[in-house]
Amino acid sequence: MKIRISIDGTPVDATLNSSAAAQDFAAHLPLTLRLTDFHQNEKIADLPRRLSTSGAPSGVHPRTGDLAFYVPWGNLALYYRDGSPSPGTDLIILGHMPESATEPLAENDEVSVTIEDAS
Repeated sequence: MKIRISIDGTPVDATLNSSAAAQDFAAHLPLTLRLTDFHQNEKIADLPRRLSTSGAPSGVHPRTGDLAFYVPWGNLALYYRDGSPSPGTDLIILGHMPESATEPLAENDEVSVTIEDAS
């Protein structure tokens, strides 16, 4: 599924994968969130409710541009740098945006994003 992420007003095209969590996330759209920095490699924000974890793979390694759901906290993460491997099912990759679009995430401590369906 194609989505559009506006980062502080700048639109970026991204794609959600076909996982149950990504489909559940798509049902939340449009969504506006205030993201804050976490570990100097990702921006995070709480979601209105937890996403489905059905069929979630075990062990993922988030990369620059990944959109992910962190299960224990119920939040969305947008990676602007590669993250640490997650050996269990705590992290679910939802989709990806171009690495070139992550610069505003790296430059600011907080950003406002609006995520919407772009199909």
